Amino acid sequence: MVGPIIGFFVAPVGAVTRIEKKDRPMSDNPRSRRITEGVKRTPNRAMLRAVGFGDDDFSKPIVGVANTYSNLTPCNVGINELAEGAVEALHAAGAMPQVFGTITVSDGIAMGTEGMKYSLVSREVIADSIETVCSAQSMDGVLTFGGCDKNMPGAMMAIARLNIPGIFVYGGTIEPGHYEGRDLTIVSAFEAVGQFAAHRIEERELVEVEHRACPGPGACGGMFTANTMSGAIEAMGMSLPYSSTMSAVDHEKAESAVRSAEVLVEAIRRQRLPRSILTREAFENAIAVVMALGGSTNAVLHLPAIAHAADVELGLDDFERIRTRVPVLCDLKPSGRFVTADLHRSGGVPQVMKMLLEHGVLHGECPTITGQTIAEVLREIPPAPPPGQEVIRPWDDPVYPQGHLVILRGNLATEGAVAKVTGEKSPSITGPARVFESEEECLEAILAGRIRPGDVLVIRHEGPRGGPGMREMLAPTSALIGAGLGGSVGLITDGRFSGGTFGIVVGHVAPEAAVGGTIALVRDGDSIIIDAHRHLLQLDVGDEELARRRAAWRPPAPRYTRGVLAKYARLVSSAAHGAVTDLDLA
Repeated sequence: MVGPIIGFFVAPVGAVTRIEKKDRPMSDNPRSRRITEGVKRTPNRAMLRAVGFGDDDFSKPIVGVANTYSNLTPCNVGINELAEGAVEALHAAGAMPQVFGTITVSDGIAMGTEGMKYSLVSREVIADSIETVCSAQSMDGVLTFGGCDKNMPGAMMAIARLNIPGIFVYGGTIEPGHYEGRDLTIVSAFEAVGQFAAHRIEERELVEVEHRACPGPGACGGMFTANTMSGAIEAMGMSLPYSSTMSAVDHEKAESAVRSAEVLVEAIRRQRLPRSILTREAFENAIAVVMALGGSTNAVLHLPAIAHAADVELGLDDFERIRTRVPVLCDLKPSGRFVTADLHRSGGVPQVMKMLLEHGVLHGECPTITGQTIAEVLREIPPAPPPGQEVIRPWDDPVYPQGHLVILRGNLATEGAVAKVTGEKSPSITGPARVFESEEECLEAILAGRIRPGDVLVIRHEGPRGGPGMREMLAPTSALIGAGLGGSVGLITDGRFSGGTFGIVVGHVAPEAAVGGTIALVRDGDSIIIDAHRHLLQLDVGDEELARRRAAWRPPAPRYTRGVLAKYARLVSSAAHGAVTDLDLA
């Protein structure tokens, strides 16, 4: 069924045959047949002439350039220059770029405040805005830029939904700050707050760390969420090799943006569609790389969301299955010694991927946006990491013998929860619950010195629906580390964690408190078991007592009744399904 004609006669941009969504499978590409003769006749050309189109330009592919430039965060402040270079390259390659903006918010600035509730929401806004512009203007391809955490999954969700040729360009990682011989990241500042509160450092050092932690443009420098997701996108073949670990201030980053534009134009001509690249095997490659890098727990939220957009089945059990086969190969912050710029100098994500390929845990046959397979991309890379560096460890001497993101289940998480076990020799604890109804309550107790070794902190009503927005708990977890309690106190939450978090921490507890998950029934003093070895998250309370508590439980009133947070809370799915907002709309 051919849908309604757009504009006066035909679609002015891309000029494609429209097929109603209900009449086509999701894997079809509705833009694969251009009506070039229609484009030559359409009166809509008049508006395009006003933005720079000439007679010869109407037969060229139209490329949307989704620019997330913003000066409100160092992650995105350098992106506009990259976008300008890509626009020139698109023109030179025979395309017509059309630039549009989309949002970003800074997790680091919003952390620990009410504003952090908007962070995960921004992922959906970014995806929706890119999809809206590219669909409304019938773009032939899309080049997306991203710097801060939610830019990347948001852009990839849009690319997967649109299924027009697309490529992702990362704005780059920040260079580390330095103080008294040690590298600093933004997490250093959060940990310094806990150290100062515990009287472990003087105010002078707190101020010095704050001044030096973020020396310039780029996303947070450890293997936190931004660098985790950029690495995952490279592993899936949707960005160029080595691009995920480049520094934002290096000239090679600008060169990579230009090359990305050239590759995209060729992908449009060859009709290399995202869903032919974003296969289940590609997502398994991404999971393997995230494990080898020691990446963020947020990957367990974002990769299923991207997979959902690509119509690929991906669940928590897939992470657990792959985890057991992949060692943590990279000694990176937050729990390790090095930053992402060091990883780049040691061979970057391609070196890690080659090691995985050599040991049979990577699908080498997967295609990439360049037209090469993963195996072809990695052909010239040596199978072992280069000597003289310590960032990428040999296969037989890993940082950890298995992946660090462990899926836990039990009566506290019947749908699952995610534990990050890096930095701890014994990732298990059994102790009394200390229950907090918000992040702020918990942080106040930590800074006031009211938390004791052996406690298990419970932060609830911070889930996707209950928060709403599933805030990251970086402030409490960093305060625990700074106070010297990271290895002796457990923390569980239906919220999530920053990529900068480590310790005995469990996030994404599902079902969440707002919908009656068992975490809503926990009381102070209850015994809680966190055991990563047994994959167990258990409330040690009898079934009869739990049944009595459940019968007395009443759902809390919505915290917001209007605006974006209210809409999000009504639509969002469980964290176990990626916290997407269109899960039940089909």
